[in-house]
Amino acid sequence: MHHFEYRDGVLFAEEVSVTELAEQYGTPLYLYSAATFRRHFHAFDSAFDELDHLTCFSVKANSNLSVLKLLAAEGAGMDIVSGGELYRALQAGVDPSRIVYSGVGKRDSEIREALEARILMFNVESLAELERINQVAGEMGTKARVSFRINPDVDPQTHPYISTGMQKNKFGLDIELSMKAYKMAAEMDNIEPVGMDCHIGSQLTSIEPFLEALDKLLNFYEKLKTFGIEIKFLDLGGGLGIPYNEEEPPHPTEFGKALSEKLKSLPLKVILEPGRVIAGNSGVLITKVVYTKSNPSKNFLIVDGAMNDLVRPSLYGSYHRIEEVEPHFRDPKEYDVVGPICESGDFLARDRELPEIHQGERLVLYSAGAYGFTMSSNYNSRPRACELLVDGDKVIVARKRETYEDLIANEL
Repeated sequence: MHHFEYRDGVLFAEEVSVTELAEQYGTPLYLYSAATFRRHFHAFDSAFDELDHLTCFSVKANSNLSVLKLLAAEGAGMDIVSGGELYRALQAGVDPSRIVYSGVGKRDSEIREALEARILMFNVESLAELERINQVAGEMGTKARVSFRINPDVDPQTHPYISTGMQKNKFGLDIELSMKAYKMAAEMDNIEPVGMDCHIGSQLTSIEPFLEALDKLLNFYEKLKTFGIEIKFLDLGGGLGIPYNEEEPPHPTEFGKALSEKLKSLPLKVILEPGRVIAGNSGVLITKVVYTKSNPSKNFLIVDGAMNDLVRPSLYGSYHRIEEVEPHFRDPKEYDVVGPICESGDFLARDRELPEIHQGERLVLYSAGAYGFTMSSNYNSRPRACELLVDGDKVIVARKRETYEDLIANEL
């Protein structure tokens, strides 16, 4: 069942008219479907039922408190990459023993906060970080559970900015250095090496890179055992893609089956960190056409949504499907859909064929639930958008629209 669908010529989010929401709350407007979040989480989580596992939602994909609370209530743990994300997860009521802390640049204060909260483990990305965690844990008189992020040098065949598992990327330790790291960790007073971690990239449309990386990890796991290092957790990260346009990523069940075949005989708890695959198609961005404009080579739709609201098209050249909130079925024209920001890079779509659109009409950009609001900014002193979570016929204001006062609240 689709939770964004047309009824009598108007787009609905679950049981609520998008036109009515846009009129009441204004645009640009992020809309999330609670039912879609739940469905996607369970479709992913249940794919690993054959394994002892924990599904940790990647908070960076969508960190809204209402979204985190909803997913925690469904049984999700959280994958965090900053002290701020830890704070959000704890505020949302997430059990700290279901929180995994990734990221290459953890500060002392962030390490301390995570140890105080008693999170499940840190995914360590360098020897310097290992030494720092040992030092902070020692000062606190506690032990830190760690996993090492192993960089398997596998090409995930995705956009270079979201590829993370190759030697040229900043993430993780290569296989050789990882062995040194585990031996060091085993001898440290305030470190308990409990896991092995790998995350090769985002928006993957094939399971082959995952399986290639997994084979390398399992060889490494066998080597670790010969040194008397027994780990309990295997963290395989996230990265499964979604259809934005014509991509055909594998279904979670296919992914789950392939991993279960390789892992079900091993005494390991598997941790997964999906973000986009749960959140991406659970949200849309609604924007209004402020002006139409044409020159000899282009037709422009100037909308009130901009690169500060949704940066993915400008940053990655990403595709988001665009439709009318109230379709008029006019003849098609080719448009650049652009925002009001003073940058030529401020566009939501280029050379896109759409039905003829008139000033004042509203558009919906699909697949905006992941890395949409979380990457938004106040560039050009634009207040950030309102976020709404629709649950059946109930509308939750998940984040109020910012005001001009909010823009300067922290300035002196």
